[in-house]
Amino acid sequence: MNPKVRTYSMPVAMVVGVSLYKSIAPLDVLSPYLIAAMLFVTFTRVKAKELRLQKIHIGQLAIQLVGGVLLYLGLRWCGVSEIVCQGAMICVFIPTAMASVVVGGMLGANVTTMTTFTLLSNMSVALVAPILFSFVGTHTDLPFLTSFWLVFRRLLLLVVMPFVAAQLLDRVSPKAFEYVKNHQSWSFYLWLASLTILMSSTTRFILAQPLEYVGLEIAMAVIAGVLCVGQFALGRWWGKRCGDKVAGGQSVGQKNTLLAILLAQSYLHPLSSVAPAAYIVWQNLINSIQLSRKKE
Repeated sequence: MNPKVRTYSMPVAMVVGVSLYKSIAPLDVLSPYLIAAMLFVTFTRVKAKELRLQKIHIGQLAIQLVGGVLLYLGLRWCGVSEIVCQGAMICVFIPTAMASVVVGGMLGANVTTMTTFTLLSNMSVALVAPILFSFVGTHTDLPFLTSFWLVFRRLLLLVVMPFVAAQLLDRVSPKAFEYVKNHQSWSFYLWLASLTILMSSTTRFILAQPLEYVGLEIAMAVIAGVLCVGQFALGRWWGKRCGDKVAGGQSVGQKNTLLAILLAQSYLHPLSSVAPAAYIVWQNLINSIQLSRKKE
């Protein structure tokens, strides 16, 4: 796909989702399946035997998981609104976007290093999120095991099963596996469809809220911007110490915001999804700047 088409299609999908939200929002029931299909296509680029845990991955994972929890606790200790705390937390805690490998490769990062962490990041959230959301979110009044299962079964479909399916396809039908692997553009189109639908459902939800929430929404949009810039910078600093600052920056800063919106609307206060929705804009802006500077 032409890089210019890829660059412009993302904001176009967002504008379409926002503009036609009344018509598109009812399709939000398809979002989990589109995301799972997107990850399945992407995971065909990964073979379990090729994955190697490195020092850079440990630091990145700590920033994501520990950083997200500490940020939530710190903001709550400062008396910040629960909704804002949840929105800020999800922007850090959520895993790395699969698209980060593509962007990172264009910027000169080690693709294997990034692919390994992307998988590790997503799998870790699949295991840790059910525990975290059992104490923070809409299911805190339920028994721990019940709350854990409600979240884990969704992440099992979204993250774990696509990886298992990709690996099984490689064993059962190597030709089919290679065919899907050679058509990675499918994942981009699925991503655009998911982005359009989730932006429309988020827009519908935001417009349905009382005007008294406008201040919270603006605050979360600003915080998302600060966190986005901060995570890219922190990731590049850690990556530089480990020999690949581009891989560090993209892996820590570029988030799977579609999954973040879906989880926020399902298991946190739905209004907290405004933060990852705003994060989409910020991270695409940063990526556009990086890619334009790379061309220069």
